Amino acid sequence: MTDKITLSVIKADVGSLCGHTSVPPELIDRAEEKLADSDLLDDYQVTYVGDDMELIMTHRLGTDHNDIHELAWDAFLAATEVANELKLYGAGQDLLSDAFSGNVKGMGPGVAEMEFTERKSEPVVVLMADKTEPGAWNLPLYKIFADPFNTAGLVVDPNMHDGFDFLVYDLKEGKKIAFSMPEELYDMLVFIGAQSRFVIHSIYRKGNEEDNIAATASTQRLSLAAGEYVGKDDPVCIIRCQSGLPAVGEVLEPFAQPHLVSGWMRGSHHGPLIPVSTEGSTPTRFDGPPRVCALGYQITNGKLLGPQDFFADVAFDEARKTANRIANYMRTMGPFEPHRLPLDEMEYTTLPHVMKSLEDRFEPIDE
Repeated sequence: MTDKITLSVIKADVGSLCGHTSVPPELIDRAEEKLADSDLLDDYQVTYVGDDMELIMTHRLGTDHNDIHELAWDAFLAATEVANELKLYGAGQDLLSDAFSGNVKGMGPGVAEMEFTERKSEPVVVLMADKTEPGAWNLPLYKIFADPFNTAGLVVDPNMHDGFDFLVYDLKEGKKIAFSMPEELYDMLVFIGAQSRFVIHSIYRKGNEEDNIAATASTQRLSLAAGEYVGKDDPVCIIRCQSGLPAVGEVLEPFAQPHLVSGWMRGSHHGPLIPVSTEGSTPTRFDGPPRVCALGYQITNGKLLGPQDFFADVAFDEARKTANRIANYMRTMGPFEPHRLPLDEMEYTTLPHVMKSLEDRFEPIDE
């Protein structure tokens, strides 16, 4: 155990009320009971976005700690038991194993964790998304940490002027690569623009080797872990703010212009990412469109003060209107691309079953 604080955000879909819409309070209460029984945590909150339960925890055991991950797993299992009792839809759908094996990574839940020395003031933003994939954070994270048109601090704050280092994962090949911003901006954009394969995992402040973590995101792909479509990944992300890092307003600003992400309806369609309050995060139209919530916390001596539900702000009303207009347009294309995902991105949906049933009917083209 160290004096450093670890912030762990672990999420899973373990059951939803009437389709893929919301997490009933009975499941939240059960997960809270499991966390309350533990002496491992400094603090915790259980919340939701759409049909995903989010465990937000502070402790001093570091990242990837078996005991913390097992505690989260047990909380999800307990909530799944309640979901089964209530006959909820998709009970335990993100739990891909029957038994805990030391770490929840690869077992279904999404995980974002960072360890740091608590500053004089430690504001963080936790981003939570529903009906989308880990690459949904690529464009916002690029804007937050590399685009001076979004983040004025890159220009006017001497502590940010040198830029940031980005760690990018190739989810298909299981490889990673680091890029230094702004020097390697164009090189990085080649990859992170392909957000279904290359995802930003973490971002580090330059010039502070001791405590330089700035942001980290979940990169788990449920389809790659399960070998078939069992639900969308619904990623989470943690961003530290202020004092040599982006201001809270700079972190939230990219979501004022909704961008297209994959994951809408059966994980097979593109749609706009709508910034909403937690209360407004229940997706109903065509099982969507994709949602994002932003919760702000002040970490004080390991405790979570908050949250501030940032996207409840009326300042994001226009973003929601824009997203709805985009959703209306995308829906007019029905089963046609680019509303529906391209075939190579649907290999883990139900589409392969359709293709297999018709494979004997395909014949060579005679010309």
